[in-house]
Amino acid sequence: MKKSEYNAKDISVLKGLDPVRKRPGMFIGSTGLDGLHHLIFECTDNFIDEFMSGYGTEGTVVLHANNQIEVSDDGRGIPVDTHPQTKKSALETVMTTLHAGGKFSDKAYQVSGGLHGVGISVVCALSEWMKVEVSRDGYKYSQEYKEGRPLGKVKKGEKTKKTGTAIMFRPDKKIFKEINFSSKRVIDHLRQQAYLTKGIKLNFIDKRKDSEEKYSFYFEGGILSYVRFLTRGVESVHPNVFYCSGEKEGVIIEAAFCYSEEYEIYEESFANNINTKEGGTHLTGFRVALTKTINNYAKREGFLKEEDGNLKGEDIREGLTGVVSVKIKEPQFEGQTKTKLGNVEARTATENLVSEHLVDFFERNPQDAKAIISKCILSAKARKAARAVRETVLRKGALEGLSLPGKLADCSSKKPEESELYIIEGESAAGSCKGARDRHFQAILPLKGKILNVERARLDKILASKEIKSLVIALGAAIAEDFDIEKLRYHRIIIMADADSDGNHIKTLLLTLFYRYFRPVIEKGYLYIARPPLYKIQAGKRVEYAYIEADKAEILEDMKGTSVDVQRYKGLGEMNPDQLWETTMNPENRILLQVTAEDAKEADRIFDTLMGQEVVLRKNFIKTHAKKAGNIDI
Repeated sequence: MKKSEYNAKDISVLKGLDPVRKRPGMFIGSTGLDGLHHLIFECTDNFIDEFMSGYGTEGTVVLHANNQIEVSDDGRGIPVDTHPQTKKSALETVMTTLHAGGKFSDKAYQVSGGLHGVGISVVCALSEWMKVEVSRDGYKYSQEYKEGRPLGKVKKGEKTKKTGTAIMFRPDKKIFKEINFSSKRVIDHLRQQAYLTKGIKLNFIDKRKDSEEKYSFYFEGGILSYVRFLTRGVESVHPNVFYCSGEKEGVIIEAAFCYSEEYEIYEESFANNINTKEGGTHLTGFRVALTKTINNYAKREGFLKEEDGNLKGEDIREGLTGVVSVKIKEPQFEGQTKTKLGNVEARTATENLVSEHLVDFFERNPQDAKAIISKCILSAKARKAARAVRETVLRKGALEGLSLPGKLADCSSKKPEESELYIIEGESAAGSCKGARDRHFQAILPLKGKILNVERARLDKILASKEIKSLVIALGAAIAEDFDIEKLRYHRIIIMADADSDGNHIKTLLLTLFYRYFRPVIEKGYLYIARPPLYKIQAGKRVEYAYIEADKAEILEDMKGTSVDVQRYKGLGEMNPDQLWETTMNPENRILLQVTAEDAKEADRIFDTLMGQEVVLRKNFIKTHAKKAGNIDI
């Protein structure tokens, strides 16, 4: 190995915002779509901090054509006087210097989501163009930037009685390979922030189309309203939503929850309006308060006997939709993306406040308390029954064979990263697939008919299903809370069903199963849907395959003037092994649709609507979206 010198000249010193442009992922997480939207949210976080401190009540986000974003507010406006250290305008200092901002001094912000002071300067660094307009001290001020560098000094403009900041920017195409802002993602973020900050108004305007799309959000109820929004269309166990707010140990806390008849748990936590997706001490305090208070009340009122033991946290949280929000003077987040709160005082403060208010809630609403505890006790009984069945299935799977299901045609490779499992509808299709596959890395598991709808069943009943049991053993990674993604035997799991309404139903049932009981498979990007062709179109010796109706029209147009034979495939079993390999299983030619769930709560709601027990909700959904449906067998 050739040795090289390592001297002072080899040390790179990046000035100003150069580190941001050199390693953008360190500051915004990625340069994909998540990082792209993070630019907007860094700007909105700043005006939310203003509002939380009592300055201003209205903020607006506008998506313009040509990828330009405008974020404005009626707060105090960024200061423009000369900064004592940099000898430049405070505006220029904030926009072009890392770790410069009002968040480090408790004089400007008592509570803030921006911990590191890098937010707006990072947006400036990653924009090919940016302009900031500040209204304060009776005048308008402005400055423009390119790639984080000012294009001139701060300009003093016309007089104004307004105050606030307006930021316009275009993300740099050299940094972001795909610039495609999602109106839904921005709307969801603004709605959430409006719920978290009572009495503010947040506007969204999308000017990218011929007709403007406008939304405004204003909520007086705070996270109480948010929990009602999250549980819309779901049957509640108790009529009154629990809500509390107050201050403990210098921490301002809001918490709300309700129970539904569903089995899923949905919790959201926030610290200074930042969504702490990985939870943290405040969420731990919230959970401990629920577990202790419910167990104490259940024993005191005779719902639980001493010999029954305590209800576990998982029993108490089944069917729970809960939100906890804290505002804390010096938040300790893990990493710049702020996904987990670490402040110890947030745990004890949240636990104490929620415990006190929950005891009072139960005293004032004994019927709610009874309904909640009955739900928790039922969950505990179901958990014990399901664990007994689950342990039997998993132990049997281990002792038999490592003995895999007889219907599974496994691949020879033992490397999960190169192995893939095709879940096939029906035995006849499985025969063609087994003949078509590459035995080295492709395994085939046929399922007989339609599997159980797991949305309407508990785990003990689910594991009594022969087809689901075969799938659990084939995957080799257990199920539900025992599921271990590290033990998964295949890193591509491909659902392949006929291109008709029955096939679509089977795919939906399997998607429900994976979303509810193997969710890490979706989160890791291991789940796919195969797209077999709808048509085989032949003119003489020329053969083409159409995967969608548009393909068919294009191929027929290209073959105009010749004698054409069009064959509509109604099932995978109609295809010869060589055709199936060429069109659907050959990695060089096939089309696979990766299954993702960007918005977990919305996915939850859709599964509840389509696969749950509420017929009216499903009927309304079908009526609303009927005209968008395609490929329906009449």
